[in-house]
Amino acid sequence: MTRKSHVSRRGALKGLGVSLALPWLESFRSASVLAAETAAPPRRLAFIFVPNGVHMPDWTPATEGLGYRPPYILEPLAKVQGDVLVISGLTHDKGRANGDGPGDHARSASVFLTGAQPRKTSGANIRSGISVDQAAAQQIRGQTRFASLELGCERGRGAGNCDSGYSCAYSSNISWSSETTPVGKETNPRLVFQRLFADRSQSNSDRETTRREALRRSILDFVADDAERLQRKLAARDVKKLDEYLTGVREIERRIELVERESIRSREFEYRGPAGVPPDYREHIRLMCDMMVLAFQTDSTRIATFMMANAGSNRSYRDIGVSDGHHDLSHHGGDQKKHGKIRKINRFHVEQVAYLLEKLRAVKEGGGSLLDNCMIVYGSGLSDGNRHNNENLPILLAGRGGGTVDPGRHIRYKEETPLCNLYLSLLDRVGAPTEFIGDSTGQLRGLQI
Repeated sequence: MTRKSHVSRRGALKGLGVSLALPWLESFRSASVLAAETAAPPRRLAFIFVPNGVHMPDWTPATEGLGYRPPYILEPLAKVQGDVLVISGLTHDKGRANGDGPGDHARSASVFLTGAQPRKTSGANIRSGISVDQAAAQQIRGQTRFASLELGCERGRGAGNCDSGYSCAYSSNISWSSETTPVGKETNPRLVFQRLFADRSQSNSDRETTRREALRRSILDFVADDAERLQRKLAARDVKKLDEYLTGVREIERRIELVERESIRSREFEYRGPAGVPPDYREHIRLMCDMMVLAFQTDSTRIATFMMANAGSNRSYRDIGVSDGHHDLSHHGGDQKKHGKIRKINRFHVEQVAYLLEKLRAVKEGGGSLLDNCMIVYGSGLSDGNRHNNENLPILLAGRGGGTVDPGRHIRYKEETPLCNLYLSLLDRVGAPTEFIGDSTGQLRGLQI
């Protein structure tokens, strides 16, 4: 296009009290962005935590390298297998007791992204370490609207004894901005949505948000005029891309509204769930995954964490035919019936990861997809939930990191290789290099062929 525009490719549609960030658009060129025109899209980094370990025999591929056959738990990743690295052999030594006695679940969450031994206390004098997500956020803050995004599906407590003398702050958080400061997560999809799209430049934002809620109008209604003007300036390929993006935003709104209506009906029957949080766990996870995709797609942030559940969670999974608690089942004691149930839970979690990865891959960006420019780590701070061991952790790394990772393989590292070596390597790839993170001993080789 030769027509000049004052809208950048990472601009926003404005409306009454809202600012709808735009996805990556190729139509706009100007002297000020000419250098960025040929620059690679930014790289994003996310970490997803699942509690209670996994059933390792049904997780670990039998062969290494390319062309491995996915075991039962990883079968849902079949469509995106070429975008995922299965990594075996990594360890979190600081998740072990190391003289501190019981409390493996609390340690497994606090160590997951910090690689630091948490101080055993149920008081206010908690201490862990700076987590890898916050190490990245602190270096690249200012490049996006939000330095990081912290999501979860279970509320947590910041105080009290949640596991054998360990504070609930350890069980409820994986993100730490300092040794003594956990970063709380948001569990309500509606509040995440409002955070992403509220226009913070307006002093009457809260009042207008209330007004919009009262009118039950879509956020798109408030930016419709701006969107129409923008479409007239776009090339045909970007008109289609913008339409797909706006349609996706509206679909997420519709699902959130359905959840809220269900919450109102549930309260009539004495159910006291927080408004906006789906009673259906699968839908809750997927809405949070959608929030992550939107945040990355609009470059609202490049760093995210997601706790599918708190450490030691004993949630039941009746929707998949498992009425027993997750934590109780993880202590299977070799019982084959419990094995069958725990692996169904493990597979359910991986199904939701597959949903996220397929959504990321469907978003076109630059010459590839949004997933190509991501590095998504999924795993647990425990290996086998029955043994509570911290070596050979179940870890997946999805995405290509802007061409710096070659996925589609199963890699096995020497046992006792620190998981933090992977994190050190990812920090380097996301543009936030550091000398060490947690108990790292160096870069993890083999991520790229």
